[in-house]
Amino acid sequence: MFQGKNVLEIINLGGITMYILLFCSVISLAAIINRLFVFHFYGLKIKRSVFMQKIRNKLAGKDIAGVTGYCENLNSPFAKVVLAGLAMVGKNEKEMNSNIERAIAIEVINLEKYTGIVGTIGNIAVYIGLFGTVLGIIRAFHDIATIGQGGINVVILGVSEALITTAAGLAVAIPAVVAYNYFLKRIEYIFKEMQLCASELLDFIGNY
Repeated sequence: MFQGKNVLEIINLGGITMYILLFCSVISLAAIINRLFVFHFYGLKIKRSVFMQKIRNKLAGKDIAGVTGYCENLNSPFAKVVLAGLAMVGKNEKEMNSNIERAIAIEVINLEKYTGIVGTIGNIAVYIGLFGTVLGIIRAFHDIATIGQGGINVVILGVSEALITTAAGLAVAIPAVVAYNYFLKRIEYIFKEMQLCASELLDFIGNY
């Protein structure tokens, strides 16, 4: 069916729905690449245990300035949590906890940015494809009724062309759903790591 057809001609077979799916795929891919870039380069390659060991060593040497300088030069959510705690040194525990919790919430919000777009596209792309298929089938039967002739071969050809949008919808939805689930698990893991980081920091400061 697609022999001798280029990509643009195949897209045109699906009508306007294919262009909508193409737009969704571009947006989804851009968001996925952005999040992968953030997770890879945003200091998340640093293990919490290694990071907190360095903090522990510096605090053991009464080197708060060294801890602050180290964290300020490190683009990591763990560093933001430690800085939030150190900013409240000398204040009561409730104020320190509140400041740390705000820092964690801000980091989670930053990590979740654009993931909603990926999840939404993953959910609706299949339905957009099915909608395009229904429109294509309606168009095929309308053409047959208008011409007044056809037969099973014409019907099969029209349906097969209409199913292009369903295939395209699945092609857009599956990577988006996989990426979205990965992002959720990754964010949940980082959130728990930040909580552990905060707990360890409070213990260090309490014994400081």
